[in-house]
Amino acid sequence: MDGARELLEAERRQALRRLADLTGDFNEVVAASRDANADDEHDPEGATIAFERSQVSSLVLQVQGHLAEVDAARDRLAAGTYGICERCGQPIAKGRLEARPTARTCIGCASSG
Repeated sequence: MDGARELLEAERRQALRRLADLTGDFNEVVAASRDANADDEHDPEGATIAFERSQVSSLVLQVQGHLAEVDAARDRLAAGTYGICERCGQPIAKGRLEARPTARTCIGCASSG
């Protein structure tokens, strides 16, 4: 597939940068909570710190999931199955792969659930 390898590599680099940024954000939130009053129940900022920690943690999980999808797409590219729908075996449209390089299914199969 023309350009697929470069597109997937760019997606991977972007995900790794985002993961590094989020990990830094998470570490900052944890450090801030260490410096703050440990009694979340009575500390008006306690709920905010807990929420921020949960939010960043969720974003980290999202990026890790996307990174796993990118790596799976790279594996499919190496195996020669990239761009082939995993459900029906038909080619995935070039436009879909450009918009969503990690796509595993064609538009028809993705629409049908």
